[in-house]
Amino acid sequence: MPMDKIKIIEVKESVFAKNELAADNLRAELNGKGTLLINVMASPGAGKTTLLKATIKALKDEMKIAVLEADIDSDVDAYRIQEAGAESVQLHTGGMCHLTAEMTRQGLEGFGDKHYDLIFLENVGNLVCPAEFDTGAQINVMLLSTPEGDDKPLKYPLMFQVSKAMVVTKCDVMDLFDFRLDAATKAAKMRNPDIKVMPVSAKTGEGLDAWFDYLRAEVARVKKA
Repeated sequence: MPMDKIKIIEVKESVFAKNELAADNLRAELNGKGTLLINVMASPGAGKTTLLKATIKALKDEMKIAVLEADIDSDVDAYRIQEAGAESVQLHTGGMCHLTAEMTRQGLEGFGDKHYDLIFLENVGNLVCPAEFDTGAQINVMLLSTPEGDDKPLKYPLMFQVSKAMVVTKCDVMDLFDFRLDAATKAAKMRNPDIKVMPVSAKTGEGLDAWFDYLRAEVARVKKA
């Protein structure tokens, strides 16, 4: 077959278009139920599960929270979430480094008919692939840990473009890693002028109140919609 007969770009566009339709349908269903789904993305070790545990412990008496845990393998994080006091469903991606909207829907079905005010989707640890696929979540939040460096918005632009908020984790060790919060914020806003930046430390509690208030406001917004 001649090389010009291979329609690689068209196939890729078709796959993304199908996923976007599924994502829009899922979002509409979640909005109708008054449930907020937040897609949490970050590198491995950025502190996703640790932040979610702190969040669950602080807010579980105010709202019903659940977590979808996505990993290539293992169920370690799902058990950690349950220990914190929230129901969790483990998703194994079979080697894939991202979740699609259909995968997300399958995970949500694991909760049955139970209603939740807030569901976190802890995506696969990666700064590239997860940003490329719409999961059907109403909000994308990315975590940038201070040991990773303040230049990541320049190196992985799409992740910051698609995220509504950037949570800078492990800010208690910011000075040890020469992490410049102002530089990271400036670079992130170059990619996304509207991105909200919140430095936090799940270890010391620094900045967590601002994060919790952000979540409260977003949950209330979805319920009023």
